[in-house]
Amino acid sequence: MASTRPVTVYEPDDQGGRRVRVDGAILGRAYSTRDVAALLQQVGLQSWDELDVVRTDLIQWRGGGPDVWEPADTPGPPGPA
Repeated sequence: MASTRPVTVYEPDDQGGRRVRVDGAILGRAYSTRDVAALLQQVGLQSWDELDVVRTDLIQWRGGGPDVWEPADTPGPPGPA
């Protein structure tokens, strides 16, 4: 499971998708750890699965770890005074 390619999974967007970047190139949007594994398989890490994605220290998770797929709460409009 060795890889020297930097992998970044960005914070969830409004739809719960997270951009996945490897070596500076955006591979696509993931909605689960299964999606992250599938994207990594496309770039040569065929043996990776969801457990590898969750356990590895090679992925930099921004905006939450592999268990975060909902966007962060954003303040809504103010209520009546």
